[in-house]
Amino acid sequence: MSLDPHVFMKTMETRIGFTSDDKALLKANAAWGSTIALQMAEVFYAYLARDKEMNDILNAKEGRMHRLNETFIEWFGEMFTGMDDWGSAYANRRWRIGLVHVQIGIGPQHVVPAMATVVNEVGKQLKAAGLSEDLRDSLGRICMIDLAFIEQAYVEVSSQAVMRETGWTEGLFKRMISTGAASLK
Repeated sequence: MSLDPHVFMKTMETRIGFTSDDKALLKANAAWGSTIALQMAEVFYAYLARDKEMNDILNAKEGRMHRLNETFIEWFGEMFTGMDDWGSAYANRRWRIGLVHVQIGIGPQHVVPAMATVVNEVGKQLKAAGLSEDLRDSLGRICMIDLAFIEQAYVEVSSQAVMRETGWTEGLFKRMISTGAASLK
């Protein structure tokens, strides 16, 4: 179950329908994305801070919020530029971001609605700027790819930990998950 970030990126591009047209549109609007990145970070972290559990995580260490704001602004800009045309460097960075979410204890129940907050706020910003809905759709697709990386990090870390601790094979682990899921119906 070892994830290859580049292969995962290509799979998600196909699955989500993230096309060369999306990439061109995002790149063409990278400067606009830079102008709203700080405001997006403020909306994002204000949303997260409303939840006590997330607020505690965000403020667990001195200076964490400052670093997170800087990281968010960088992440937001990278969605527009693709770093290396959404290739290996982009995929590796997204995978690393997913692992950091797992390491500091930000659960999926926080990540999914927070990403929805980003997409929703971008829609408002696009409308106010008189920009195309196509740009919102393109940004929404790359947000979903980024979200998939974060979600997959939870799966990979959890499954690797269980297999390492129990000595189970990947096949046995997958069968146990399927059996367990079927019993919850």
